[in-house]
Amino acid sequence: MPLRPSSLANFQRPLYLWNLMIRDSTNDRFFTETLKIYSSMARSGVHGNSFTYPLLLKACANLASIPHGTLLHGHVLRLGFQGDTFVQTGLVDMYAKCSHVASARQVFDEMPQRSVVSWNAMVSAYSRGSWMEQALSLLKEMQFLGFEPSSSTYVSILSGCSNLDSFNFLWLGRSIHCCLIKLELVYFEVSLTNSLMGMYAQFSQMDEARKVFDFMDEKSIISWTTIIGGYVKVGHAVETFNLFNQMQHQSIGIDFVVFLNLISGCIQEGELLLASSVHSLILKCGCDGEDSIENSLITMYAKCCDLTSARRIFDLIIEKNILSWTSVIAGYAHSGHPVEALDLFKGMVSTDIRPNGATLATVLSACADLGSLSMGQEIEEYVSLNGLASDQQVQTSLIHMYSKCGSIKKAIEVFERVTDKDLTVWTSMINSYAIHGMGNEAISLFHKMTIAEGIIPDAIVYTSILMACSHSGLVEDGLKYFKSMQKDFGISPTVEHYTCLVDLLGRVGQLDSALDIIQAMPPEAQAQAWAPLLSACRIHGNVELGELAAINLLDLNPGSSGSYVLMANLYTSLGKWKEAHIMRNLIDGKGLVKECGWSQVEVSGRFHTFATGNQSHVGLVNIYKTLENLNFTLQEGSYTTEALTVNN
Repeated sequence: MPLRPSSLANFQRPLYLWNLMIRDSTNDRFFTETLKIYSSMARSGVHGNSFTYPLLLKACANLASIPHGTLLHGHVLRLGFQGDTFVQTGLVDMYAKCSHVASARQVFDEMPQRSVVSWNAMVSAYSRGSWMEQALSLLKEMQFLGFEPSSSTYVSILSGCSNLDSFNFLWLGRSIHCCLIKLELVYFEVSLTNSLMGMYAQFSQMDEARKVFDFMDEKSIISWTTIIGGYVKVGHAVETFNLFNQMQHQSIGIDFVVFLNLISGCIQEGELLLASSVHSLILKCGCDGEDSIENSLITMYAKCCDLTSARRIFDLIIEKNILSWTSVIAGYAHSGHPVEALDLFKGMVSTDIRPNGATLATVLSACADLGSLSMGQEIEEYVSLNGLASDQQVQTSLIHMYSKCGSIKKAIEVFERVTDKDLTVWTSMINSYAIHGMGNEAISLFHKMTIAEGIIPDAIVYTSILMACSHSGLVEDGLKYFKSMQKDFGISPTVEHYTCLVDLLGRVGQLDSALDIIQAMPPEAQAQAWAPLLSACRIHGNVELGELAAINLLDLNPGSSGSYVLMANLYTSLGKWKEAHIMRNLIDGKGLVKECGWSQVEVSGRFHTFATGNQSHVGLVNIYKTLENLNFTLQEGSYTTEALTVNN
């Protein structure tokens, strides 16, 4: 007998049907819909059970909605589910994923009974928050009380180790690895093995990560992505592509994360043919529509010196976002085209898109390269008006911009306004002093950073401090810092460190010592060090050593005209006109092109460049006449509309 309309109106859906609806929407990841269904269920007068609330709490955890989570907690308490292990574990997980770890621990401590899942939820909460001491303490307590940790427990611990930079946690990760081998868990649980491999990759221990990878019986897409990403992180792009070829032979599906790693590999290599091949594969697989892929492709082509392709990809993006604009602006700025970068920035601000800290830092870098103090000041004004004055990335770029534009006083003002200075800010100011030949100020600031503030220096700040010593002739200080960075901080010298040291010794005439430094360098690092030695030989009139430096330079980089010019200048300074003439003729004879000198002025917001031919002095005379006609006034060290930029 069919139900009458009045019967349908009074029909009340039973709990099991509500639970099915809640389960389906949660499994389909429609978490907001899950909460709406529960709201309708509550209004109909139906109360949930131990099956309902874990699903609802999972929805709150994924939405990171603490208001809904605490509301559900109230319902749970009112309905008497305090002793239900499943519901209480759901509460622990919800509070943990909403970053309320203290609340999660309170629920955990009040649980009358706990399961392994309950312990895992709390261990995961501490690991996710990088509170590894508490996580390990809980792990020991768990084992002491007779609970056997599962693979999920160790996944949480390993993930927590991977989120921290301290190498102390590498040893912890290795201890966990040994424990897993003893328990015979490793290599059989794919998620656990992936976490172990990811931990080693995070600490750049790629030999260990590769051993774990090679021992895996079953490899998932995450396994391949993790190992490929690890090699990208340490700069081994060749191995990245070798692994990718192996991955294709295994018929593993490719996702956009793999392509992001491949693009990063292309950026490291700077090979246009390789970049084009990766782009073709991305188009073939249909992943080119991803925002992160498009933005990375712009950066990739810019790094491969193909700004035309980078611009084409940017122009094809229909809905451009801040990342798209920042990528293309950075592409031009970092490829030596600051004027175009500033033009793009002006185009961006004419749209509805507002620049963020990364965009402004990039534009300030372009202002620094261009020597445009007026444009840099306009950017600083924009920063102040739009509440970005406390952005450390912007503050660091402002310091760099002002120092490169000759206004060291303004750079100091910006530096002193920074409240919580990190290593990058200190490095930028030390580098500014170095650029202006203020070696003692740079050293004083370095001491304040390391001793008073307790900040540990890195290789980059040591490059700046060595450059400061070089520009100020502080030989003993330079040698002291070169030894100190290795002995006190374990920093291996890079090409930049060696080059600064050679330049330092060469400037004060210690040419034999500079030669000893070069000969003690690794062969691959010597190429950049011979040039400052050759320049020093010209200054101090040492033809014999200059010829040795020139021979090595030409052998390592035969296509550079600069070495011939330096050698010709050395002969000229000593009155050896015949030898100088021979060196200059070799430039034309070998088909080399000498980069001409140029100068640049900014007039009414527009930049005018004057290039010279081989007779550089004639061009400079014409430029100075132009400046007189424009009635320009030279300011102290400022490259502005009132100033001159010259590059010989």
